[in-house]
Amino acid sequence: MKEVYSKSIKEVFKELNTNEKGLSSKEASNRLKKYGPNVLKREHKISKFKIFLSQFKSFIVLILIAATLISFLIGETIDASVILVIIVFNALFGFLQEFKAEKSIEALKKLTSLTSVVIRNGKQIEINSEELVPGDLLVLETGTKIPADCRLIECFDLGIEEASLTGESVPVNKTSNVVKGSSSLASQKNMCFASTIVVRGKGKAIVIDTGMKTEVGKIAKLIQETKKEITPLQKNLDKLGQRLGLLTIGICMIIFALALYKNLAHSTFTIAVHESFMIAVALAVAAIPEGLPAVVTISLALGVKNMVKKHALMRKMSSVETLGSTNIICSDKTGTLTKNEMTVRKIFCNDKIIDVTGDGYYPEGDFLIGHKQMNPKSLEQLLKIGVICNDSQINIENNKASIIGDPTEGCLLVSAKKSGLDLDEINNKNIKVDEIPFSSERKLMTSINAFGKNKIVYTKGAPEILLNICSKIEINGKVSKLTPSMKKKILNTNKKFTNSALRVLGFAYKSVSDKKYEKDLIFVGLQAMMDPPRSEVKANIIECKKAGIRVVMITGDNKDTALAIANKLGIRGNALTGEELDKLSEKQFNKIVSKISVYARVNPEHKIKIVTALKAKGNIVAMTGDGVNDAPALKKANIGIAMGITGTDVAKEASDMILTDDNFASIVSAVENGRGIYDNIKKFINYLLSSNLAEILIILAAILLGWPLPLTAIHLLWLNLVTDGLPAIALGIDPPAKKIMERKPRDPKKNIIDRKMTASIIIMGILITIATLVLFRLNIGNLAKAQTIAFTSLVIFEIVRLQIIRSHYGLNLFSNKYLILAVLSSIGLQLVVIYSPLSALFGTVPLGLRNWVNIGLMTLILITVYHSINYFFKIDEIED
Repeated sequence: MKEVYSKSIKEVFKELNTNEKGLSSKEASNRLKKYGPNVLKREHKISKFKIFLSQFKSFIVLILIAATLISFLIGETIDASVILVIIVFNALFGFLQEFKAEKSIEALKKLTSLTSVVIRNGKQIEINSEELVPGDLLVLETGTKIPADCRLIECFDLGIEEASLTGESVPVNKTSNVVKGSSSLASQKNMCFASTIVVRGKGKAIVIDTGMKTEVGKIAKLIQETKKEITPLQKNLDKLGQRLGLLTIGICMIIFALALYKNLAHSTFTIAVHESFMIAVALAVAAIPEGLPAVVTISLALGVKNMVKKHALMRKMSSVETLGSTNIICSDKTGTLTKNEMTVRKIFCNDKIIDVTGDGYYPEGDFLIGHKQMNPKSLEQLLKIGVICNDSQINIENNKASIIGDPTEGCLLVSAKKSGLDLDEINNKNIKVDEIPFSSERKLMTSINAFGKNKIVYTKGAPEILLNICSKIEINGKVSKLTPSMKKKILNTNKKFTNSALRVLGFAYKSVSDKKYEKDLIFVGLQAMMDPPRSEVKANIIECKKAGIRVVMITGDNKDTALAIANKLGIRGNALTGEELDKLSEKQFNKIVSKISVYARVNPEHKIKIVTALKAKGNIVAMTGDGVNDAPALKKANIGIAMGITGTDVAKEASDMILTDDNFASIVSAVENGRGIYDNIKKFINYLLSSNLAEILIILAAILLGWPLPLTAIHLLWLNLVTDGLPAIALGIDPPAKKIMERKPRDPKKNIIDRKMTASIIIMGILITIATLVLFRLNIGNLAKAQTIAFTSLVIFEIVRLQIIRSHYGLNLFSNKYLILAVLSSIGLQLVVIYSPLSALFGTVPLGLRNWVNIGLMTLILITVYHSINYFFKIDEIED
């Protein structure tokens, strides 16, 4: 639609064939087919061909290809063919795993897609933003990231940040009136555009354009997709791989020289060079962990995918590493530590305290004074203010009630319905004409409504704030002056409620004829509500303490209420209010921050101070948030955690992790999984390096001892495929160790290969070398058999090494079914190259029962010796 900003709302409705009730579901579905999904086209898609080619980027693999070509040229076609097949198979394996990882990441990106609240069939519902179509009626509120270009039809103090389009950082005050004149985006005050953000107020808008037809869609081709992030762990491992590569190449050059010297004694120069070169290159390929970064990426991708099932969506893979180091979790109270099912428990009205029965959002319950039921008619004014000064809705279907909007406001609707009030009738008689929205700074919300020919202000908010703008009080229908003694009684009642872990709101009203809305109000009463703690949270907090993680609770509640709830949850420590925090200098706050476990009456801005002070002490901090103003604190924290259900789009985009169930237990589960993923990467490194070290030492020792080589180039390449392939990937989905949450948080600065792992790698590498050489020496009279035994025993020893590593994490063989399948596949493939016609290509011969018994006995000796060394020197203890 052209120049829609210059058209009236009525004209826009007509052109888009819609109305105040929104589109029907059927019409929306038809338009979705016509206009397509509301998405920007991606310029760069996953290229299978590029992923496949990337498997040949390794310098060592390129050398191996060169060696294969040389082999063909000098007539060693069998060796060359086998090596070429293994190279291609390795590439295919790497391709499949990397492509799967990329697909997993893409699937996770889809899960982070934004949602929109629209009116369809006359009802307010939440849909995926991709399903928006022209003509949809969009509901906007503070924190909404606008998903399409829209024409505003209703505004209440609506301010939109349009910097992403106009470059202007100051929020634009919006209107629903017709705009004439200039057509520049900045001048279109009655329009809102995709990718901009609502920073205050609320409103409604008709969707005009979606997807590539939006203003941001027009410039989408100029926006380059962000380069894929490499995690700090991957960077460290890349450096490790490079160092090991250089060391291995040095060793391989020595082996090449020694092998050449030895081969010249019984071969021509050309053959000697070829054989020596092939063994050195193959050994380099077997020894250098060129697959390490890929395995890390796959482990992270699979781990992140698994975490989604446990309600923790990681927006950045790098955050998984940080989770394992987290030692402080700063958590919002409402909905995270509690059930987010606010229920009014007590009312103070007409100078009396009334108990309200009933649980959850279903509107059934009684109003009691003492134990006697009372007529709630006398509470009508108080309950009516709670209905009018409210942006939430209650839906009841199939005897189940749910709230759309803020749970605190929702429970006010429930208490009104319990009294028998008709919510629709109240709202129809009191037409909203203006509003001063609630903010965490003001702690008040005011609705200005037309009631007949009169205008009436209805206000709700924190009792101590509300009383400051009240000059009168209504008791039993009579209005009188609000005296200091009455204020004191109200505040004492408020304190009594908050000491019982109740959250309290005060309610007031007045008739107005001017713009002095929040002045000289008539106080009516209090409603005190409770959001009960989640049953599992107390156990989660105990688990955090064992794991060396301190939990800090942050809430907008009164200090007494906050402390009461914290005590119920087992959070121990001092409490500080936002007001008290403002009075402290940075130096003063830094001194006491480690002793504060509860922050009450805080604004989102205070969260930045809290995070900054905690990080200054060297802590790794996870911070939760849901509001638009929480975004800076979420970015500042080491791990920013947004609420998936109640969180604003802005908070989600600023976060590293999204809780799809808004539950604190999911944070703890995510930390456990983060630690587990890091453990799995450590296991793979330990396994890979100890196995590769053994392969190097076996060749080096045989040459130094003047023996025939126990392993050929093809054997080493096959070992690289069979033992470093499937088992290594299966390690990536190992479950977390049983006592993983009894360890202290990992120091992020600490090297992934600690001194104990180094000792374990060296000792096991030497033991495998000795065991393999002993078996080889016992059968050296028959070189083909001796090499087959050495080749096969190495496969068995390395698989056994895998389980030895897992055992000191408390994991048995059957705790990972994929690992069992991987191990069986590796053994099966080894049997194929021994007992099938492929044996001719690999230079192997069939092994008899006695040979297998000897390998089995040597395996038992290997296990026994290693465990004996570990018993005395504790080399397999997990370092914190």
